[in-house]
Amino acid sequence: MSEKLENGKHLYRFLTNLIITVAVALLFAYGWNHWLNILLDRPFRHLGCLAMILIYTFLAVFFIYSFGGYEIGISRISHASIGCTLASFIVNIIMAVMTVMMVGYRKLVPTIIFVYFELCIIEVIVLFIITYLGTWLFRKIFPPYRMLQIHGMHVNNLDRKMEQRSDKFVIAETVMVNAPLSEIEKKIDEYDTVLINDIPSELKNKILKYCFDRQKRVYFTPKISDIIVRESDELNLFDSPLYLSRNVGFSMWQRIVKRAGDIILSLIGIILTSPIMLVTAILIHSYDKGPVFYRQERYTIHKKKFKVIKFRSMIVDAEKFSGARLASEHDDRITPIGHFIRSTRIDEIPQFFNVLKGDMSFVGPRPERPEIHEEYCEKVPEFDFRLAVKAGLTGYAQVFGKYNTTTYDKLKFDMIYVQKASILLDMKLILLTLRVVFQKESTEGVEEGEKTAK
Repeated sequence: MSEKLENGKHLYRFLTNLIITVAVALLFAYGWNHWLNILLDRPFRHLGCLAMILIYTFLAVFFIYSFGGYEIGISRISHASIGCTLASFIVNIIMAVMTVMMVGYRKLVPTIIFVYFELCIIEVIVLFIITYLGTWLFRKIFPPYRMLQIHGMHVNNLDRKMEQRSDKFVIAETVMVNAPLSEIEKKIDEYDTVLINDIPSELKNKILKYCFDRQKRVYFTPKISDIIVRESDELNLFDSPLYLSRNVGFSMWQRIVKRAGDIILSLIGIILTSPIMLVTAILIHSYDKGPVFYRQERYTIHKKKFKVIKFRSMIVDAEKFSGARLASEHDDRITPIGHFIRSTRIDEIPQFFNVLKGDMSFVGPRPERPEIHEEYCEKVPEFDFRLAVKAGLTGYAQVFGKYNTTTYDKLKFDMIYVQKASILLDMKLILLTLRVVFQKESTEGVEEGEKTAK
């Protein structure tokens, strides 16, 4: 039953994604043939038009996939829609530049821009409708699995998080880890899906084997050791399986390419955002006549200290009385302008200069203040592991977590990046960061009075 259901889901997603791709291709084909091709001195014939449609479709598929626009039934509707919108926007900009270069007449530039703008708007509307209807129908056809939760003695809010995605998860029953193994196994037989929530490794291994033997789907929260082992290389040197965990991060050539990319991207970022930085600086200074920038000591690779640069979003001397602590949901230290620049991530833009200088990379674990880092280490000693690579402007925890994500979960996200580190992963995270800017939940603060995320 479970296997047939999963095959049905895969087929449904494939067909929905195919509809999205075909819709994009047909919209561009119509726009190109009726409005754009005629602007050329020598309009393309059949093969030329087909080549343009294929280029557009390839770019659309790449960016929709990169931004998560194809995740029908996996992501929230808003996330998939934002992914499609960003993809359409970027693809039409690229194609508009190509078309302008092909036409060669300056007087036709406004016409070309207008056509691509119109095409982009139509695409966004059509893709939103497909995404919305596709997700709605998916949830009607494929109801969520009823799952058994096997809960450890440590209290966490994983079950509450999963309840927020009731379209995917329904925890029908919970068994505590101190129950007899025979009772747990009997309960497992009653469900198709099992959630292993923070239980001792020895018991987890037994339950995983039991579920494998009975073809039960298993969700489980990984421990740091699980993440380290997962990215190991398989070596077949003799007649015994051998795994190699390299634990070195980027290779020498990857570090060279990554640094070159950091320099190029930070320079482009500084140039493109300079008008935004100028306006933001004027607004911040006009509000209370205080300093525009906020410099703060942070840790980067191997606990090296540097001064991070951000636009000031709080009142002057915000920590004079409260001490070092993370911003809370309704923090009265944040100015009205600060609320806006934090929610839009504009306060992070000056860190392009940190990247250019070499203190940070474009992608990596977010740099923490030394005092807060040490507090984290008291709770989770392995928190030091994330300093195996250079701190970043964005990272795994920023894309897939929230500002108030727990200390241990932040570490898990960062360790996934440390172990999977590659140039391709960096490119993917940079693209996904654009989507995160439009997701309000990613900027939620910690609870009132908390110095660190729990």
